[in-house]
Amino acid sequence: MTKAAGIAPQLAPEGTRLAHRGFSVRTRVLAGMLGLMTLAFAVTGTVVYLLQVETMDARIDDSLKRSVQEFQVLSTRSADAATAAEPLTAEILLYTAMQQTLPAPHEGMLSLMNNEVRWTAPSIVDTRLEADPEFVAWAAHEASTEQIKLQTVHTSLSTYRAVSIPLSLSAPHAPAQLVLAYDYTAEKQALNRGFVMYVVVGFVVLLASGTVGWLLVGRFLRPVAMLRDTAKNISESDLSQRIEVVGRDDLAELTITVNAMLDRVENAIVSQRQLLDDVGHEMRTPVTIIQGHLELMDGTDPADVDQAREIALSELDRMSVLINDLVTLATSNSEDFVNPVPTNVGALLDDLLDTAGPLGDRVWRIGHRAEATTDLDPQRITQAMLQLCSNAVKFSAAGSTITLGTNIATDAANATLLRLWVRDDGVGISPEDQSRIFERFGRGRNSKRTEGSGLGLNIVSAIAEAHHGSVGVSSDVGIGSTFVIEIPTVLEPEGEAVEPDTDH
Repeated sequence: MTKAAGIAPQLAPEGTRLAHRGFSVRTRVLAGMLGLMTLAFAVTGTVVYLLQVETMDARIDDSLKRSVQEFQVLSTRSADAATAAEPLTAEILLYTAMQQTLPAPHEGMLSLMNNEVRWTAPSIVDTRLEADPEFVAWAAHEASTEQIKLQTVHTSLSTYRAVSIPLSLSAPHAPAQLVLAYDYTAEKQALNRGFVMYVVVGFVVLLASGTVGWLLVGRFLRPVAMLRDTAKNISESDLSQRIEVVGRDDLAELTITVNAMLDRVENAIVSQRQLLDDVGHEMRTPVTIIQGHLELMDGTDPADVDQAREIALSELDRMSVLINDLVTLATSNSEDFVNPVPTNVGALLDDLLDTAGPLGDRVWRIGHRAEATTDLDPQRITQAMLQLCSNAVKFSAAGSTITLGTNIATDAANATLLRLWVRDDGVGISPEDQSRIFERFGRGRNSKRTEGSGLGLNIVSAIAEAHHGSVGVSSDVGIGSTFVIEIPTVLEPEGEAVEPDTDH
């Protein structure tokens, strides 16, 4: 086996793969549209053409039959008018019939006596039957001399639809007949010229439709082209580009859907990047502390071992809290982060008061209760409110009062809002710190690095935003702080209770 046999196949270069790509959607749509139009033109033209041919055949046969009937009427009248002095002869009858008959376009006539042409059509008649020797021979020798019958006659010059009318007079006479015929080939050619015009017009219509269709399809597929260009320009470092929504059709809905998908992708990547940054930033300190104490620990000194163990366990507990908070924030951009259900706000507030009591030796009370039912995630709202309660305990003195409350309000746009708030009598927050305490790892100046993960208020903000709401704070240093979660709702309150003094 040669070395060449063991060479693995390689993928073709990108340019080569693109060179073998099929036709574009625009080309295929236009080709399909023109194909359907061509098929419609072909089917319609064929059916109309066949119907016109059938109509033409019926018209020719009807005209010849009427001519036979008119000749028979003329023969009867001429026979009745004949006298002994002026008897009716075949020559006179044929001459009279030729004078009184005006052939239609492409129709000719002639009279035969003794199998020879006796009378021909006037010069104004274009169809000259006597100019076709084969037709004259047919009329003289092959045409029916006993009965009137429509026949199709083929000659080297043309094809005719003809009828031969033999004369039957009472007196002995030489064989005589009147022959009427349509030039079927000429009639067919006239019909074909009309059909050729139909084909030309149809081709022009297809060409015009193709031109207009190319422009329209390009306009209709503009969102697809924009989607392609946007997808090419999107990179890991730039996920902000979106597709312009054009119109209100299915493609516009597709554009909206793709933009929503890009939002989710951007949020997921940003959350992933933020999580990695947070883990790298916050985990380094406790790992370093644990590693340093373990490296310096004297394994033969029980007191030193116990001290290193307590420090390691404390740092591991803080890492566990940090990991849980980071996981919560990492999932805050997912669609199932909150699961709103109809929730009674009054009952939720009572449950919050009972749950928050063990957080600290404080006087817990409800300042205001809104009796309403609205759609929210009770578990996430409870998580956010308990975080606010925990902060209130952390920055207030034992025995001080912490007040919980809810109310229904209306904003400047006349939208209904549900407000949930926690008020404490603690140390307060300076104005310069209030703008950053809701950021990740944002801490006030009165907060210690070892207290919590620094993500609590950021989690509260994420929960509020997941409910399409917000969280804010009003605080005075040395007096206390009030944290308020505002959630928009479309439900009307069932009623409001005023300032119950329920202390725990």
